[in-house]
Amino acid sequence: TGAAVARDAPTATVGVREATHEPSPRARGEVRLMALLVWTMVGLAVWHFTIFLPDRFWAGIVGACLGAIAGAILFGLLLNGFSVPGRDDTNLLTALIAMPGAVLGIAATWFVGDRQLRGHAAT
Repeated sequence: TGAAVARDAPTATVGVREATHEPSPRARGEVRLMALLVWTMVGLAVWHFTIFLPDRFWAGIVGACLGAIAGAILFGLLLNGFSVPGRDDTNLLTALIAMPGAVLGIAATWFVGDRQLRGHAAT
């Protein structure tokens, strides 16, 4: 019957999005900070391993935390062409690329702190 055909027919809303050509979030210029959050969390996670290192960081353990987060973010930005991927562009690789940056950031604060401690010890 006609009622059964109408009930089984696809709804008209399926084609509405295609017909209106609604712009994607990227095209609308929405703020996309998901990868920045991922990079920050990776920096924090890697920073937790500094408990096993001697406390010679510039500004102590807080400096190590800031170095890990800054390193993860800067490295992530560097590998993404200084843009921040959004939610739809974020995957496991987004987190993995931040790890070397976090380690480099921690290493930088450790070497600066170690140099400062050696300078104070010599005087």
